[in-house]
Amino acid sequence: MADGILKIALSDDGIATLTMNRPDKRNAMSDDLLAALDGFFSAPPAGVKAVVLTGTAGHFCSGLDLSEHVARDAEGTMRHSRGWHASMDRIQFGGLPVVSAMFGAVIGGGLELATATHVRIAEPSTIFQLPEGRRGIFVGGGASVRVGRILGADRMIEMMLTGRKYDAAEGLALGLAHYSVGEGEALAMAEDIARRIASNAPLSNYIMIQAIARVEDMSKADGLFTESLCAALTQTSPDALEGLQAFLQKRDPSFR
Repeated sequence: MADGILKIALSDDGIATLTMNRPDKRNAMSDDLLAALDGFFSAPPAGVKAVVLTGTAGHFCSGLDLSEHVARDAEGTMRHSRGWHASMDRIQFGGLPVVSAMFGAVIGGGLELATATHVRIAEPSTIFQLPEGRRGIFVGGGASVRVGRILGADRMIEMMLTGRKYDAAEGLALGLAHYSVGEGEALAMAEDIARRIASNAPLSNYIMIQAIARVEDMSKADGLFTESLCAALTQTSPDALEGLQAFLQKRDPSFR
């Protein structure tokens, strides 16, 4: 699908590239764009093994489109926020590995979106910011959990109180990005990483996505028990047996 606010391109090797397409708004997040993302991750096309998420016209996503702000009461605001949470959870825990190719604005809701993805690549133009505090509001799309766990509460408080911006190098050092690349290089690297991830055994990818972030919430004993369950599931799967045979026979496994 080449038209609309979310462009979707499917490759023959199972990579879906999603391009947020609101160039006149720096790809600000509208309810329609969020619904399009949610629709894809709720029912991804058959055969998709990994996803690349990016923006257009020099920006990843500049956050909530305040020009489309709808006045809501407390209940309506909470329901809207919880809708964001559900959509971000579908991206993080839907089962598909998601790689973000970032440049320009990764601000507010755009940073909430990026931190729901699993691999993040930043070009030099990337700016990370949570400006909500400067606008008299609070984050509502999951930043207090996802960004807070990356930065730690102390640093996130300072980031929101001051509205400071982090560049790509600072974001890499802090963990907001996993890779820093040259201008115009993020998308190609994201596609390459997505293909590499897609060559893993599907169950292994799925378990990593489902388990590791949740283990962080568990006690040590519960986390170790969950790890054993995940090991038991993956290491006794047909793909694991095929992977071992392929290693011994010095060939690529069939799931690649």
